[in-house]
Amino acid sequence: MHPAIRMKGVGMRFAGGRRTPPYQALEGVDLEVREGEFFCLLGPSGCGKTSLLNLVAGFVQPTAGTVEIGGRAVGEPDKDRGVVFQSDRALFDWLTVEENVAFGLRIRGVPQAQWRAPVDELLRVVGLWDHRAKLPRELSGGMKQRVQIARVLANDPDILLMDEPFAALDAHTRGRMQKEVARIWEKWRRTVLFVTHDIAEAIWLADRIGIMTKGPGSHIRAILEVDLPRPRARMDAAFVDLFNRLTDAIELEARGVEHEGAGV
Repeated sequence: MHPAIRMKGVGMRFAGGRRTPPYQALEGVDLEVREGEFFCLLGPSGCGKTSLLNLVAGFVQPTAGTVEIGGRAVGEPDKDRGVVFQSDRALFDWLTVEENVAFGLRIRGVPQAQWRAPVDELLRVVGLWDHRAKLPRELSGGMKQRVQIARVLANDPDILLMDEPFAALDAHTRGRMQKEVARIWEKWRRTVLFVTHDIAEAIWLADRIGIMTKGPGSHIRAILEVDLPRPRARMDAAFVDLFNRLTDAIELEARGVEHEGAGV
């Protein structure tokens, strides 16, 4: 059986411009994400986490190596991969919550009789049933991100790609959204590739965590199994121990110090 996502020897080089030299963002990236798992990527700022996600989404093509989804080479974006962006600007301001969630299905020509029931279910799952007639400007930041998640799930993707979706939220709302995403993932069991700078967030959500090296030429240094029961307790001794080990590993990466994952 093929993994949900496979990257083999992947490189990503940006050509540069008149005043900027070429830049090797990624080099020699090897990664396999299992079917149905929640995989988080951690690493220092500028290490190429978003570039890696864009390759899986099909927004860009690698300059070396291969990217596969279910054993098939990635050529372009497809409905088998849904992307939740960091910014709520991905929503359509002139459409209601319900219309935003149903947008992809309507564009694909799915009759309302076929999309009404799944859209209604998703609005209930993400807690927006009572807000379905509101416009995005009438929603909080956390509610807007839930609309994004529901809109992506409405297209029934095999893989959910999430690029720091809670980075702009306050700490309280971010914590609530982490619990919401964990609950939704438990219900739907889609494969998730989640980019974050937040170590505690990665531990809370992930089955496994990949640690990326500092750029240029970033790759995945180590992959850690998060062997903690769900739901997870942030002040649990095992959680705190893992948080400290990951913090040490990321700090070493940011300084460019060679190591073996700092014991992770």
